[in-house]
Amino acid sequence: MRTLKTSKEIVTVAKALSSENRIQILQLIAKNKDINYNELASALNITNGTVTHHMKILEEADLVEYKYAPGVRGSQKNCMIKDYQFMIDILSAPDPGHMYETEIPIGNFTQYSIAPTCGLANRTAVIGKIDDPRYFADPGVTEAAILWFTKGFVEYRIPNYLEKGQKLSELQLSFEISSEAPGYCDTWPSDIYFSVNGISLGFWTSPGDFGGEKGLLTPDWWDPNWNSYGLLKLLTINREGTFIDGGKISDTNVGNLAIEPGSTVLFRFSVPEDAKHVGGCTLFGKGFGNYNQNIKIRALFID
Repeated sequence: MRTLKTSKEIVTVAKALSSENRIQILQLIAKNKDINYNELASALNITNGTVTHHMKILEEADLVEYKYAPGVRGSQKNCMIKDYQFMIDILSAPDPGHMYETEIPIGNFTQYSIAPTCGLANRTAVIGKIDDPRYFADPGVTEAAILWFTKGFVEYRIPNYLEKGQKLSELQLSFEISSEAPGYCDTWPSDIYFSVNGISLGFWTSPGDFGGEKGLLTPDWWDPNWNSYGLLKLLTINREGTFIDGGKISDTNVGNLAIEPGSTVLFRFSVPEDAKHVGGCTLFGKGFGNYNQNIKIRALFID
């Protein structure tokens, strides 16, 4: 889910969604992966020029992206959807001068200790062998677009761009996530824990490991008997505590983390062996699942 906070972003997306033709275009792109301009024009009975006009507006709103593929007459421009769910927040737009944002590919973990079932894949193939933890050390993991494990952890180093005199007031992390069942199972609870620098932030119980239909971005070669998409979650640590999608999961607050300029910031996803529900963890990155993103980071600070 994409959160719209700035007035410019809200107006741009609202404009893009104010046309029935553009809504239909987005629906067609979501249902027909790699659809091209000619196919959109034919499906909607409009001209290619009209499609080009609508697509320009959708692109300006960052709702679509393109992939080029060989065609009969040179390269062909295929369309992919980026977002399809939105939340508008008109009260808490961050001051761009007091925040920074970054995105961490899910394969860029710095430490791990996991147990099968487990594995990784990029956009075109499985990396190494499934259920063999050794391949989490393969050089190709940096290209991973999905990873999964039954228990254990993966840890990421969050860039710390705080400068002298600045104090962290809120840390937000957004990611697509699910449980990890053999194959897939929509009802497969898993207690997934979060921590920063070894300090527990609490846990969230994933309801299942979702499959049965392809994620909007999941490639066609992916086995239909495997999980295919997750849920987009927003983890927030601020002065009041730690929250998932606005619901409090612990009293651990941003001050407890003691993050200062120059501090190392290590964020961990884990499924402990002694959790009540040991149902694994799957992380989806760009090119997999329903949301075309990696792990998004936003840090708010005061001077």
